[in-house]
This record gives sequence, C-alpha cells and structure tokens, in this order.
Amino acid sequence: MLCDDTGVASNSRELEQRSEVGPQDEPSAEWGWHGGFPKGTIAGGIVTIILCAVFFIGPYQSRTQDLWLGGVILVVLIGMALQIRKKRNAWRR
Repeated sequence: MLCDDTGVASNSRELEQRSEVGPQDEPSAEWGWHGGFPKGTIAGGIVTIILCAVFFIGPYQSRTQDLWLGGVILVVLIGMALQIRKKRNAWRR
C-alpha cells in the first residue's frame, strides 16, 4: 500500500510538489555544490586510463583481461572526448 504523504513515487500521474526554496537560497549554493566537476572528471579519467594501462603488464596465461582492460580504456577515452567536445561547443548554444 502506498502512502501519499511520504514523498515516494506512487502510481498516480501527479507531480510531486517541491519546496518553494530556490537553488540560490540554499546554503549549498554558497560553496558551489550546484556546479559540476569537469576538471575532476577529466583528471579521474586520466588516472583510470593510466591504472588500466599499468595492469597490461603482468605474467598472465590468458589475455582475456587485456581485452577487458582495453575496452575499459576505450570507453573512458570516448567519454572524455565527448565531455571535452560538449564543453568546447557549449558556448555556441
């Protein structure tokens, strides 16, 4: 049984009412919580790529993990490229 006063999703199509406090009035807006971390995301991607590349070195009998590591590196590289492209083209919108 679903309760309407808990704020959780229900099977009705009505939208949940939010508080009347705007993002500018919230305390977290003072120290930038509403922003993103674009430089941190790129730095984390670079660290992930370096760590995955280091795992290529090792005495393994099977190279299945190399395929997985290469795939992870490729996915992270594609994600970083898309984020950089999005950031560079953001001023055009």
